[in-house]
Amino acid sequence: MNKGELLDAIAAGAKITKADAGRALEATLAAISGAMKKGGKVTLVGFGTFSVSKRAARKGRNPQTGKEITIKARKVAKFKAGAELSKTVNK
Repeated sequence: MNKGELLDAIAAGAKITKADAGRALEATLAAISGAMKKGGKVTLVGFGTFSVSKRAARKGRNPQTGKEITIKARKVAKFKAGAELSKTVNK
């Protein structure tokens, strides 16, 4: 499912226009991104939890040359599925 198909499904399920569904989806994604940018986590009970994790700097290798390189530390987004979502997927 791509973003357009998701918008169609939201619009049909909520009985709203596709434009309204688009604005609602964009607002939802902005709210989740904003909370994560501040280092917080977003929990949607039954669906899952979005969080930010810190990944330490580490050594790696350039696959073309074999030369050792340093990979910088950074933050990564994580998602952990909730119980209801896991149950639905595994039916």
